[in-house]
Amino acid sequence: MGRERFYEVVVNAEGQYSVWPAQWAVPGGWRAAGFRDTREQCLRHIDSVWLDQREYNLRVALSGKEPRHG
Repeated sequence: MGRERFYEVVVNAEGQYSVWPAQWAVPGGWRAAGFRDTREQCLRHIDSVWLDQREYNLRVALSGKEPRHG
């Protein structure tokens, strides 16, 4: 079947998640979310943690809360 490729779950400042090949450097503006596995398992993980897919700034604006800084 071949060698299984591994991926890493990454997240940006807006709280958006993506899957990135584990052997590549994480792109600018993104950080590792702490989960690494097959692409399928990474997508399952994202489904379990990314419950509100609106951008962070939109969520804050609609909630009336003060945005976090940093």
